Amino acid sequence: MNKVILMGRLTRDPEVRYSQGESPLAIARYTLAVDRRFNRGNGGDEQNADFINCVAFGKAGEFAEKYLHKGTKMAITGRIQTGSYTNKDGVKVYTTEVVVEDQEFAESKNSQGGQDGGYSRPMPSGADDGFMNIPGGIDDEIPFN
Repeated sequence: MNKVILMGRLTRDPEVRYSQGESPLAIARYTLAVDRRFNRGNGGDEQNADFINCVAFGKAGEFAEKYLHKGTKMAITGRIQTGSYTNKDGVKVYTTEVVVEDQEFAESKNSQGGQDGGYSRPMPSGADDGFMNIPGGIDDEIPFN
């Protein structure tokens, strides 16, 4: 089984290209910075990040182009794919990337400090404390008074 689940932040805006042909296919590439925590044994946790290359095709690529931006926290699932090519100097280069099958926002837009990316649900008008006001005269209809 080849299944990957990652959560991290985009290091830059996705790079999106479209394939040639009658029905062009969106191909979005982006890098996720995924935290890696480890304990040195001296009582202090250190934090590093792994930078994982991701590629999303088709509708997932179009979604990335439209909604994802640098700093957006994402949770993705996919599969690892390896490959190789020979660069212009004749050196064989090996690649590893995650082919995205599903991608979701991992935090609301508001928790990012208003940066682009993410999403938020609008609050009902007049909800200063996060609760909706109940109109007067219907107290008897509420079962949990």
